[in-house]
Amino acid sequence: MTDKNVLISQRIRVRITKEFHQEPVISRLVSDYGLTINIKAAFLGQNANSDGWFDLDLQGTKSQIANGLSYLQELKLEVWDENRIGNW
Repeated sequence: MTDKNVLISQRIRVRITKEFHQEPVISRLVSDYGLTINIKAAFLGQNANSDGWFDLDLQGTKSQIANGLSYLQELKLEVWDENRIGNW
């Protein structure tokens, strides 16, 4: 097995703004980028009228995770990782 095929895990928090509530953002990380997603926690306001936060554990190859994170950046979603937010 080469390093390109080694599965790794990365934990992130992503803010899904209300304009994306009807879009399958997390589902696309699975279907388009081949990631396995474990939702560790989520917060979405009552009636989904505000932004939602999702604490996600991404599993995949280094390139799959990088591509998935690029997708979230293209959508201009706020993404925090363990380095950015410290002890969470």
